[in-house]
Amino acid sequence: MRVLALETSTEYCSVALWQDGAVAGRCDLAGQKHSEVLMGMLDALLEETGVKLAQFDGIAFGMGPGSFTGVRIACGAVQGLAFGADLPVIGVCTLEALAEASGKLRVIAALDARMGEIYHAAYEKQNGVWVTVSEPRLCKPEDAPAVPGGGWFGAGSGFAAHGGTLGERYAGQLRGTDGAAVPQAAAVAVLGAAQFMRGCGADAAKALPLYLRDKVALKTSERERR
Repeated sequence: MRVLALETSTEYCSVALWQDGAVAGRCDLAGQKHSEVLMGMLDALLEETGVKLAQFDGIAFGMGPGSFTGVRIACGAVQGLAFGADLPVIGVCTLEALAEASGKLRVIAALDARMGEIYHAAYEKQNGVWVTVSEPRLCKPEDAPAVPGGGWFGAGSGFAAHGGTLGERYAGQLRGTDGAAVPQAAAVAVLGAAQFMRGCGADAAKALPLYLRDKVALKTSERERR
């Protein structure tokens, strides 16, 4: 099986190829230039691996949460590629991708959502499969959901931006943190491949974003209330 993966939900842009368990990928700091660099990175990966788009069994993508613009870029690119090659798609939560890339068994994933908030979820790997302990949500760091027991690892920019608050919230439960961790296509490819093997592929039209915040811009009065 071959799975192509794209991830553009943060300032990083990445692409990856999962092929029978082996993963090859590229990841660059794109800032706000994802739309300019994504297809070039993809072309370079396909040329490097010698695989053509029609030879893939499906396309996985980071569906969010994350940057609104970045997530939309991934969805648009995946829809175009999947429609053109008649391939199924799978959306992978960026927070679960953080957990997968961490190499840990119990992960609190938190991305900085700006405006004093974080995108948060918690996962535990059981028998090689991620089980959701706390569903993805948008919240204040001080209101982050409780998790059971100890041995948790904190991953994502939420710990870089709000490490003190999250450290207090999970005092005695964290075994370490990595605030520099970002969702990457390599982890999306691994998680997507597992779903494709379970027959979970969807039509290209279902390449839709996961938004946890309905509103980005606030009025002056709303900012003052916050």
